Amino acid sequence: MRLSTKARMNRMFTNGKCLDVALDHGVCNEPSFLAGLENMPDVVDALIRARPDAIQMAYGQADLLQARPEKDKPALVMRIDMGNPYNSQRHRVMWSMLQNADEPIIGALEMDAACVVVNLFMLPDEPELFRQCVENISRVRAACHRYGMPLMIEPLVMLPNDVRGGYQVDGDAEKIITLVRLASEMGADIIKADPTEHAEDFHKVVEAARVPVLVRGGGKEDLKVVLNKSAALLKTGVRGLVYGRNIYQHSNPKAVVGALMALIHNEASGDEAWDIYNRG
Repeated sequence: MRLSTKARMNRMFTNGKCLDVALDHGVCNEPSFLAGLENMPDVVDALIRARPDAIQMAYGQADLLQARPEKDKPALVMRIDMGNPYNSQRHRVMWSMLQNADEPIIGALEMDAACVVVNLFMLPDEPELFRQCVENISRVRAACHRYGMPLMIEPLVMLPNDVRGGYQVDGDAEKIITLVRLASEMGADIIKADPTEHAEDFHKVVEAARVPVLVRGGGKEDLKVVLNKSAALLKTGVRGLVYGRNIYQHSNPKAVVGALMALIHNEASGDEAWDIYNRG
């Protein structure tokens, strides 16, 4: 790994571990994701005070973090693609594209991001969507290598819409492992992966990746359930978590961040993290 790439990753990972709070949901064009994100300046201000390791944002909102004067503010992880697979209804044409097709990471360089993130969608009967994602990653990988920018790939295996509706994770371990292996083969520096249905299987995902793996949160759940699931996943060799709605749609995001940081950095149990949350 190039020194410039490693230096950026060091800003994102604290002693090799990371809580990345995802706020890049506006690019999904899905109204349900925006509850809790109506006032982005206030959301970012609250999260900076909560002190996660990183905040994940798109270019148009990244100034809310990077214009801040604090020296020790969270690192910026920048989303540089967008698509329509997150909507509740399946579209006639499914697509994923880079936000800047000509210079895909120029915005991340401009905003001094620590990392960029790109999707790798695997939806049933959507080979063209998959091809677009592979093409996106190929272009971004070349740009990242040129400028020493870490690349986070987000492999997403989704269920058919007629099973549970739109944007539902398929927790099949074999499918996730296979797609994570593809992301690794394409040159990911970090992989943001869905949890497997059974947490004890996730060590196979970590082994397939051969780079730091962060677990993706997905939809909002009961917080105690989230903390216990997260604790189990972190025991498999995971290097951190990327959670969005389970933080920003909560009534006390700062307390949730504190509990998750204890899981990641202090190896707290799910019950201990729950106690930390209640004290927050």
